[in-house]
Amino acid sequence: MTASPRPSRLGSRLPSFYCPLERDLVHPEAKQVEERAVAWLDAFGVYPDPVERAWGLATHSADFSCRIVPEGDVEAVLLFTEWNYWANAVDDWQDSGSDEVGTGAVVEHGARLLRTIEDPGASVLPAGPMTAALLDLVTRTHAMLTPYELRRFVEGTRDWLLGAAWRAAQAEAGTMPGLNDFVAMGPLANGTRFSLTWSDVARGDRLPADVLCSPALTTLTDAAGFVVSADNDLFSYDKDDHLEPREVNLVNVLAHQENCSPAEAVPLAVALRDRVMVLFTRLRAQSEEGADGELRRHLAALGHYVAGSLTWQSRAPRYASPRNRHVLPLADARFEVAFADAPGVAGTEPPDLPALASWWQRVRG
Repeated sequence: MTASPRPSRLGSRLPSFYCPLERDLVHPEAKQVEERAVAWLDAFGVYPDPVERAWGLATHSADFSCRIVPEGDVEAVLLFTEWNYWANAVDDWQDSGSDEVGTGAVVEHGARLLRTIEDPGASVLPAGPMTAALLDLVTRTHAMLTPYELRRFVEGTRDWLLGAAWRAAQAEAGTMPGLNDFVAMGPLANGTRFSLTWSDVARGDRLPADVLCSPALTTLTDAAGFVVSADNDLFSYDKDDHLEPREVNLVNVLAHQENCSPAEAVPLAVALRDRVMVLFTRLRAQSEEGADGELRRHLAALGHYVAGSLTWQSRAPRYASPRNRHVLPLADARFEVAFADAPGVAGTEPPDLPALASWWQRVRG
């Protein structure tokens, strides 16, 4: 008889999620996008063997992409999907726990990746399937995006890589950061702006820079990224719970700060996450007042990013049947997710965290 996978440190099931946003939207061409993306992965030999391929496809990157961009040009959504499969392969390398993946290696690779995106002819990455696939992505991205969209994408990629390097540095030092440091820098690894650039590209919307970079939209983007990051720290917790020192995530940071178990830290994580979700919905509603069609679509896209990420994570075998418990992903693995009708915290005041408290200054009333 095969032994049952070891239980989660978080308990037998995840907490209920407060998400007053539409959660079931998906791009109508999602199946086509997935088929074409997998064919692209196979053509470049991104995965070196069938086992790595199974785990790569278990990310369900096509489902992620088609849920957070549920409308728009299919070629843009396809290119975004291929970027996500590729980026998840890099993420798995960064999270492998291998002695070869220290802070120096993550920073070195990140700098070379950024230069390649900005200048695909720079030739600063070693030859191989991953580099060949990257150069194809970069060439097509340069052809599809306007100069400003490309700059947005590069900045979003820089966020992702800086966040990954910061987390790697904490792990290498064997330290667990304080909560304020974590909420300020940890969510960068989520690559929120990396993803949101493609929402606008797929719809063909081009907000003026002074609108897109306004204090209100900057806060909304950061708040959306925090909620998605907090959700990911819950869904992905089991995937990395074998690592020592423990993975730098919201649950472990709170457990360290409060000197409690990960399971006891979960309600604390949910309370902070819900507080930011309430801020997000209030500020988004405020920003919709008097907004033109293009801005309204961008605000809707922020909601798709939050809700679509939640639905995707609940169904991805990458998280529901993690590699540290299974030889191969279970195709039908998913979490039993319940949704709360109200936030798990009363009140609308800002948390006692400087890295978050300034966001509440953007909300009227």
